[in-house]
Amino acid sequence: MNTTMIKNVRQIGIPVKDINRALDFYKDKLGLSLLFNTDSMAFFECDGRRLMLTLPEKEEFAHSSSVIYFQVNNIKDTYERLVDKEVPFIDEPHVVTKMGQTETWMVFFKDTEDNTHALMSEVQI
Repeated sequence: MNTTMIKNVRQIGIPVKDINRALDFYKDKLGLSLLFNTDSMAFFECDGRRLMLTLPEKEEFAHSSSVIYFQVNNIKDTYERLVDKEVPFIDEPHVVTKMGQTETWMVFFKDTEDNTHALMSEVQI
């Protein structure tokens, strides 16, 4: 008997204050693939998951989003490319844990809407 009701995360919503500014950041700076946008929402493809930027419909939804951890192959190279694009980082890439022969690296940044997100990478040592 399968008791798992939730199978996967399909879409993540990020509240934004300025849809055009946020659209430019996620498309041009982070390089995410835009699926489509309207005057109040934008949808990006993120390896089988959708990332939705949206102007909050109600004031109760107008708060910072959860931290989204974007997986990258090479965190140091990606960090340097995004620094060149003026993405505002909070820190530098660093090891957060070591499990066996694998290190997990992270670095945190802000988007144009003051949401905090992170890049993460697993490195074989």
